[in-house]
Amino acid sequence: MESYLNSPVGKAMVVGGGIGGIQCALDLADTGFYVYLIEKSHTLGGTMARLDKTFPTNDCSTCMFSPKLVQVAGHANIEILPLSRILELNGGPGRFTARVEKQPRYINEEKCISCGKCAEKCPQKVPDPFNGELGIRKAAFLTFPQAVPLKYALDAENCLYLTKGKCGICKKICPAQAVEFDQKPEIIRIEAGAVVISTGFVPALTVEEGEFGYGRYRNVVTSLQYERMLSATGPYDGHLRRPSDEKVPRKVAWIQCVMSRDPARNRPFCSSVCCMHAAKQAVLTRSHEPDTEATIYFMDIRAHGKGFDEYIDRARFRHGVQYRRSMISQVYLNPENENLIIETFDHHLNRKIEEEYDLVVLSSGFKPSDDFIDLAKQLDLVTNFYGFLTTEFDEPVATSRPGVFVCGGIEAPKDIPETVIQAGAAAAEASILLSAARNTEIVIDKIPDEKPIETTPRVGVLVCHCGTNIAGVVDIQKVLDYVKTLPHVIFATDFMFTCSTETQQAIVDLIKDKRLNRIVVAACSPKTHEPLFQDTLREAGLNPYLFEMASIRDQCSWVHGNDPEKATEKSKELIRASVSRAVQLEPLYESSYRVVNKGLVIGGGVAGMTAALTIADQGFHVHLVEKSDRLGGFARNLKFTLEGNSPASLIRYLTERVTHHPKISVYLKSRLTSHAGHLGAFNGTVEKQGESIKIQYGTVIAATGGRPYEPDEYLYGQDERILTQVEFAKRLMEDPSWTRRLKRIVMIQCVGSREPDFPYCSRVCCAAAVKNSIKLKEMNPGAQIVVLYRDVRTFGFKELYYLKARQKGVLFFRYIPEDKPEVYVESGKMIVDFTDRSSHQNFRVEPDLVVLSSGIRPDEGAKQIARLLKLSTTDKGFFLEAHVKLKPVEFATSGVFLAGLAHSPRFIEETVTMAKSAGQQAMKIICKEKLTTSAAVAVVQPDICAACLVCVRVCPYGAPFINEEGVSQIPPSACMGCGICASECPANAIMLKHCTDDQVVAKIDALLESALEIETGNRLSRAT
Repeated sequence: MESYLNSPVGKAMVVGGGIGGIQCALDLADTGFYVYLIEKSHTLGGTMARLDKTFPTNDCSTCMFSPKLVQVAGHANIEILPLSRILELNGGPGRFTARVEKQPRYINEEKCISCGKCAEKCPQKVPDPFNGELGIRKAAFLTFPQAVPLKYALDAENCLYLTKGKCGICKKICPAQAVEFDQKPEIIRIEAGAVVISTGFVPALTVEEGEFGYGRYRNVVTSLQYERMLSATGPYDGHLRRPSDEKVPRKVAWIQCVMSRDPARNRPFCSSVCCMHAAKQAVLTRSHEPDTEATIYFMDIRAHGKGFDEYIDRARFRHGVQYRRSMISQVYLNPENENLIIETFDHHLNRKIEEEYDLVVLSSGFKPSDDFIDLAKQLDLVTNFYGFLTTEFDEPVATSRPGVFVCGGIEAPKDIPETVIQAGAAAAEASILLSAARNTEIVIDKIPDEKPIETTPRVGVLVCHCGTNIAGVVDIQKVLDYVKTLPHVIFATDFMFTCSTETQQAIVDLIKDKRLNRIVVAACSPKTHEPLFQDTLREAGLNPYLFEMASIRDQCSWVHGNDPEKATEKSKELIRASVSRAVQLEPLYESSYRVVNKGLVIGGGVAGMTAALTIADQGFHVHLVEKSDRLGGFARNLKFTLEGNSPASLIRYLTERVTHHPKISVYLKSRLTSHAGHLGAFNGTVEKQGESIKIQYGTVIAATGGRPYEPDEYLYGQDERILTQVEFAKRLMEDPSWTRRLKRIVMIQCVGSREPDFPYCSRVCCAAAVKNSIKLKEMNPGAQIVVLYRDVRTFGFKELYYLKARQKGVLFFRYIPEDKPEVYVESGKMIVDFTDRSSHQNFRVEPDLVVLSSGIRPDEGAKQIARLLKLSTTDKGFFLEAHVKLKPVEFATSGVFLAGLAHSPRFIEETVTMAKSAGQQAMKIICKEKLTTSAAVAVVQPDICAACLVCVRVCPYGAPFINEEGVSQIPPSACMGCGICASECPANAIMLKHCTDDQVVAKIDALLESALEIETGNRLSRAT
């Protein structure tokens, strides 16, 4: 294939507009490339747009996702091509040429003002695919309220004019004359240097499959349909109803592994997310309707993510979700009430059991779409037997075609954070490929000039429904009526989702039309949404610091969900306080500073080396600090992987590249001992064998790794016949003759994991047991292997190896933590006693060897790095990411990123992917010449500063210093705006901009006045 790497084009194509495609497009655009984002449907969003909440935090999916949609819609260097598909891809890495077909929307996107009149007047009603066909929409429609692009469309298959030449009312009443019945498919030629495939997945369960009555019984729904049933924008407005009669179901059952782990359907793999998806839905069901019973039928609970087991425990013990380990025999209908009867076989009672439910939810597995199968053929991409794209162990986002990368559910079924991580990794590979063309094709975003504001405050208040997150508790109309009476409030209104793309444009228009010069949004958390609204103010020509937020979701509807009246009253008070503060706000202006175009990576394992190479291969220098005398980290202990790959080969390759890379400085036997500065301009000290080396860097990646748990259970360390899985694998490879002498081996799972003192699942242990069992069976087919487990967690395509182990004769028996196996020595013989929970039989085994599947713990060095860099950790010592779903490789501390086992236990290929993603996030900073600093910084009044050094001592970021004039000085670029110095200064010489005394006191006074009014009203009420 011809290579164009000497003159690559600085553009990329991302195919698929779900969360993976959106994140990848943003990661590329933010590092200097122009991106075409190609989506086959009318809008971006994919599967995540259909979710109500997300586990394990139960955050509103829309609230999390809308800022991403707004960001991608408004990005100057992302061109969205909806209703489009690639017909042909020619060329090679660095310069592809694609022929793209764009289907007609029949509504002109440039003219459409999203008024909705076409949908309002359209007479043709059709089942709504977005709502799982449980609801109705018109043939003129908007997919969902936050759709991007926010433009209506005509359904060509159902529009009366397009199918029969009748009607046409939408064209007659459209005020913008946007309806165009004569639109035709358009062919677009696109040139791009790299391509990323992120087409996601679709539910494998279809009406044609008819599994468990789906498609025949109205009250049997899929898990995605149930998401829409729970959603405020769904067919039942967020109220739990069943489809047949719209009554509240009082008994709901979930059946797991539908079209997953099913060899009979040629779908033997696990779809990875269904167990947690069902747990979340059951918890939400109990929250919506506390009197409704929720029961989950399952085979294994696959809660293999960070904090997932704790979520399952909360579902069981706090929310009362019932779990029943069982395979379903059949589901049939009770015709008298359209209830469903689930039939199972109870091994304990040795008889058939039947139970009746009002509603049954099928946790469907996933598959690639039919459109993707066609695309893979057109692009000559290799897929596995089940239609998913294949990748290599050491290149987990590279497809079979050079220059074409992959991320998300089309590579394998996966959760949102794994998709986001893989999106960053795919962006990193594309960025490395095109690094010579960085910034050659980008468009410079123009910020509107700031308009002069009137002296008199004119406050606009926007109250968000947040679906039912707020409006389900708080009386929005009462709040609005009250807000309109407040001083300086010129205008107040409400929106279903204030963070949606449509609402951002509405805010811009309101600011201009009503001459508003202060904006208060009453919604969710400023931590997540304030930057979004500040950008909207900029677009309207208003200073972004004239914005205030009242968190009536977090502080009212969420914490007072059982008391709507008090939640409503508290919302009024919080908004009143925010309005009072807003009146005191004043315009502030940001400053800029130069970036140190270097990175620092702490940890020289697989994650650290990969992250360093991700940055260095794009032409930027990296300091790599490793505390031991060699590179490789935890992976040096591993001999082979479940799939048969060699970690040692990968480590040799990475070590060779890192040590000889001209852009990487390696510090072995070294530690970072000091760290100061701020985002884009840090400085630190590396101690290397007594030598202090001063370094500068713009970002940090923490890849401190993990360590194997050393068991104190099951006689480990007391008998040489008791090994860990890592030790056993090493012995297998080094001593084949010993292997052939083994007759019986017992493996015990969850040693040091899923325990009260360490409740995490270590993710890799089940696969390690399966891997070593298969290897032993291949070397010694006559050996008997007994695996004692709690849940087998071979998620994704690792399930195929679990099936292979059983086919080779490996025996799996389940135990429960209350009745663990017993290991002891009697007359020199090793004895293991255990109870099989499936048959309730007691067993005694005399093995040659006991192998313990011990878990993974954070590296001890992580504690020192956490203190030095001021990073948050979990209670068990793993680093805590900024957001569990959408920022899995970022810290709350700006400019510091996370990769590998320092985050949580994970497989090598997952570590490589995460490291590439972290490297790409770091590139967003390193590749820039300058960064702007927030205007909300501390300022010293030198005339009253006593140079007492209090601010110097208390600042956690080391920003203040005593200048040449003998007074304190705080560089704006170093200040993080925490306000500690201002609060501690004994002379009151420091002011924190955007949080001045006047602004804080105004807010407090408003709250006190409100409390006084309430108390006075209560006294008058008592007196009368």
